Amino acid sequence: MNTLSMAFFAAFIAFLEGSKYILIFFGSFFEGSAVMMATGLLWHIGVVGFWPAYLALMAGDILSDIMWYVIGYFAARPFFSRWGYLINATPEVIGKIERRFHRYHTRILVISKLTMGLGLAAVILTVAGMLRVSFVRYVTINVLGGIIWILFLMGIGYYFGNLLQYVPKDFQIAIAIAMPFAFFFALKTINKKLATLDW
Repeated sequence: MNTLSMAFFAAFIAFLEGSKYILIFFGSFFEGSAVMMATGLLWHIGVVGFWPAYLALMAGDILSDIMWYVIGYFAARPFFSRWGYLINATPEVIGKIERRFHRYHTRILVISKLTMGLGLAAVILTVAGMLRVSFVRYVTINVLGGIIWILFLMGIGYYFGNLLQYVPKDFQIAIAIAMPFAFFFALKTINKKLATLDW
């Protein structure tokens, strides 16, 4: 590695170190579960502190939930018509969720939060806004669910951090980030496959 490459690499590492909680916040906003578990792994190897990482995850998670609610409140139907396929929001899925939401919205929001919607979280949160679920109730449920879910996933990541002792130190951070993403990608793939089966 030449001097210029080494300097760039060192600067990049310094940037990541100085911005890690901001990156955790944005990671939680855009891709919650995998980032939460990865943060637990990073906590285990001492890259991040628990409280700043936990608060960054909470902030990103709740702001993401609010974003989906606002989209649902002001622009759900045009949004689903144009972009619904990106988040598995077919007309059939929307219809089923709407019918159940009218009767069980509190239960649905709690279960969705504690399972990250099994791939339908964005749809469920957007429908909550579209059906004008009380914003205070919506935020309260998602904050309380987020407290539990984030602790749970960070705890799993921390526990499995023991596996990183078998990884060379230079690669531990990369593996700590890659493992949860691979796990949740596989989980979503399996969920999609199961959804297409004719039971």
